[in-house]
Amino acid sequence: MRYGRAGLAGAALWLTAAAPDPGVEAAVRAALAQAPVGTRFGLVIRDAAGVERVAIDPDHRFVPASNTKIFTTIAAFAYLAVTGPDDARTGVRTEGHDVVLMGAGDARLSSAEDCRSDCLTTLADAVAATTRMVGDVIGDDSRFPDQRWSPGMGWNNIATRSGTGISALSLDDNELVLTVRTEGGRAVVRGSDYYRIDNRLRVGARNAIGYDRMPGSDLLRVSGTVATGDGERIRVGIDDPAHYAAWKFAKVLRDRGVRVTGKVAVRHRPHVPAEDGAVVERGTFPPMLAQVQPGPLVEDIALTNKVSQNLHAELLLRRIGAVRGTGSIADGLKKVGAIMTLAGVPRTAWDLSDGSGMSTYNRVTPRAMVALIGWARAQPWGAAWLETLPVAGVDGTLARRFRDTPLAGRLRAKTGSLSGTSALAGTMTGASGQTLTFALYANDIPEGASATAAMDAALNAAAAGL
Repeated sequence: MRYGRAGLAGAALWLTAAAPDPGVEAAVRAALAQAPVGTRFGLVIRDAAGVERVAIDPDHRFVPASNTKIFTTIAAFAYLAVTGPDDARTGVRTEGHDVVLMGAGDARLSSAEDCRSDCLTTLADAVAATTRMVGDVIGDDSRFPDQRWSPGMGWNNIATRSGTGISALSLDDNELVLTVRTEGGRAVVRGSDYYRIDNRLRVGARNAIGYDRMPGSDLLRVSGTVATGDGERIRVGIDDPAHYAAWKFAKVLRDRGVRVTGKVAVRHRPHVPAEDGAVVERGTFPPMLAQVQPGPLVEDIALTNKVSQNLHAELLLRRIGAVRGTGSIADGLKKVGAIMTLAGVPRTAWDLSDGSGMSTYNRVTPRAMVALIGWARAQPWGAAWLETLPVAGVDGTLARRFRDTPLAGRLRAKTGSLSGTSALAGTMTGASGQTLTFALYANDIPEGASATAAMDAALNAAAAGL
């Protein structure tokens, strides 16, 4: 693990003194009172000396939503080599007449026409240079156990890009991009023939497009209305990413004049240890015909935090779990748990079931999150990790928040949202110039309502007083 000496004094981050500021807390509570009735808040703000200045339900447990990516990306800095060449290289090899595409957790493999690095076409060119005919095209994601979805994720998300399957062999963010538009007075769906399309669209006055697909089915139902014009793109989740990658690879091979005489197939590794008949020995790859090299992992961690990319966060968790482990969700969470111990956080203050925040089983207290962020900031890589977070009013998921307020450009934090949940945790600069560490959670937000304005106002009030 790549933590520094500060990690050895983690318990002190939890047992800090409390010096509440009644005036600041009153202003914060007044701002939060403007949220929809029924919303439940938790907030901790610590000053530059590590002293709690605001504490509202600090030890109550909240659903953190995508704040969960804070745990995952901090663990990635602690356990993985985030600078320099990334070792999650996708490779291709031949087995007799068959060709095998093998994944190692690369989140950025692309089949885009304008791809310049980490490209599927590079691997296809290597095959085409050696043969003009192959048998089966096999997608092998056995580097990680076959756990495509985490416990507690809503099944209704599986059809969407937010809930796409997780696999060691991932391509194009495991999303299928389709275009819905009008042609000749009727609504059509274009872009790919991977799914069978049940088109129930109608031409209407505006775009109001919905889609759904049963888990495990290749039938995608698209419904609603489409207005005449440029149309709209929809991004659909993939149930079996290894199969999709192999299917796409077969198409790319054919485009290069390689005849595919067999079928598209997959190799998975069962996630139940007793059934583990791994196709490849853990931690090793057989010799490859060719491999592609992703960019430095720190770039992907920044993308993960800035835009809150679920797939990339889940792949990070499995890669963390593969460090002297099986690459399972459970092994990844064990590593996260070790960091929470170093940060001095009691085990009762958090529970996690995934790496992205899509699971409704996740829980954390505001005090625990502030302690974790404080521990991370004290590590040699702490400043680099903080740089991966969105900046208020500038970029990522905070680009449109805090604009024209004193916190614009002075707050770095990870957002989070699920049904009934909103979260924000990170650091901000107070009026005194000191750096404040905070974690703010809103749960039980009524359906159709938003607590964002009240949360932003509360943080501005705290920063103004501190």
